[in-house]
Amino acid sequence: MSRIMGLVLLLAWSGAMAAPPAAKPRRNGAACAVWQRELAFARSVQRHDAAAFASHVADDAVFDANTATPTHGRDAIREHWAAIIAGKNVQLSWYPQQVVTTADGTLAYSSGAYLLVTQPSADKPASERIGRFATVWRRGRDRVWRVAFDGGDEARPATAAQVAAFRAGRRDACPRDTPAGSDPGA
Repeated sequence: MSRIMGLVLLLAWSGAMAAPPAAKPRRNGAACAVWQRELAFARSVQRHDAAAFASHVADDAVFDANTATPTHGRDAIREHWAAIIAGKNVQLSWYPQQVVTTADGTLAYSSGAYLLVTQPSADKPASERIGRFATVWRRGRDRVWRVAFDGGDEARPATAAQVAAFRAGRRDACPRDTPAGSDPGA
């Protein structure tokens, strides 16, 4: 037993049993493209631009995909989102915090935080609610990324500190490095 233990210690000491070195990070072009596309998608709502919003949505997209009543198709989604895009009673802001792509470069997953600010009305006070979203993007034959699936959690009341953290957390530039091997060769 001590002979085997000595061999194990010798191998460990020599580095033969050491874990392989971590992959060196590198820029992931597809992930950065989706990061920028997600930000542009959010800007379309902030600017109340229904045409720009629709240009980010695939014809066969599904929104509220994680609910019992998902909305199917670009036209239905655009109609369902009309009040949000108009921004009259509610303002929606969001940004990505993570983007991951498939090896073949046709699908991407983005997720992050969103803030929903409701304007006061006769029967409701103003409110700020915060939550998380998840979006699946598909790159079309034209090489443009469009939303295929979108969903999120139920927004919950936000404190002033959470709203401030949300606003401070937005990053316009995608993270410079992503794990090697996740770049689909964008």
